[in-house]
Amino acid sequence: MVTSRQPTAADMLASDNVSGYLRADKARQFSFPEDHGPHPGFRNEWWYLTGNLESEEGERFGYQVTFFSSQLRPQNDCADNSAWCTDRVWMGHAAISEVTGKQHHKAEIFSRENPGLAGASQLPFRVWIQDWQLFSATDSFPWELEIIEEDFAISLLLTPQKRPVLQGESGLSQKSSEPGNASYYYSMTRLDTAGQVHVDGKQNVIDGTSWLDREWSTSALGKDQSGWDWFSLQFNDGSELMYYQLRDLEGNAHPYSSGNLTTLIGGQIPVSRNEITLQETASWQAPDGTVYTTGWRMGYQDKSWLINAVFDEQLMDVTFQYWEGAVDIMEESTGSIIGHGYLEMVR
Repeated sequence: MVTSRQPTAADMLASDNVSGYLRADKARQFSFPEDHGPHPGFRNEWWYLTGNLESEEGERFGYQVTFFSSQLRPQNDCADNSAWCTDRVWMGHAAISEVTGKQHHKAEIFSRENPGLAGASQLPFRVWIQDWQLFSATDSFPWELEIIEEDFAISLLLTPQKRPVLQGESGLSQKSSEPGNASYYYSMTRLDTAGQVHVDGKQNVIDGTSWLDREWSTSALGKDQSGWDWFSLQFNDGSELMYYQLRDLEGNAHPYSSGNLTTLIGGQIPVSRNEITLQETASWQAPDGTVYTTGWRMGYQDKSWLINAVFDEQLMDVTFQYWEGAVDIMEESTGSIIGHGYLEMVR
């Protein structure tokens, strides 16, 4: 019997359906706060938050929230101006990792955009999918994040400590050799975070640090790419490192893997594939047989770090299965924890 393979996020980002859409094929001028809002004409766009939080009682939580937008066709075909006609659909993912109890709670939501069920606005800033929303009460920060699900809820205030970081070449993140297989990509690498996390019937007053990734594109991956390992690392010294290891069809590191180091004062240092070494030190097998790497040794310049999942079972077993979870960063020579972060793996 032949069984069909579950589609992955990599499949969607490597689609040939590009005719008529705008593409990330040249550098552009970024402008804030306008670019926090939507970019019509591109097929895909997302607002992606992760963070490590701690309660007043010392309990630790990781969280992830993603608002993902997909344009169905390049031109507006709603000629009759029907309120129900829509050219865009939305998907949301949210998760909480309870580190102490090693419990992972996840949720997924879908919605058409019209009539006002989901969407994004520029000024005032707001992104929403039904009751899930990320918004600003003013034209600036802080942002508010509100997620309410049956078994968990997230209510946070987010305030950036650094200006937006433009990833790639001035915000143009080239993912393969073909022109247009790229995204416009920026990050807010350190957001002070405070609020409440409600899980297992208990409300936890928390604070911590978050990371925002923003990308929009029409196609990103090439036909010789099968997935990625994405690291967002926040060090105790005030610096941050983003690095994505793209994978070829054999699972090896692809030449277009890339990253960026943000200094304490917000300076940016590009990081190429040749400057990073990655070795897999531990793994975990999902119920469907997919193997995810939950322990890494990362080398950069004269530094060697161990990056370990806070626990293995942080699987997003949703429409597009992937692993997404909180990690600790250890200095290999001393064993000291020198930061925390998040890791995403698509296979």
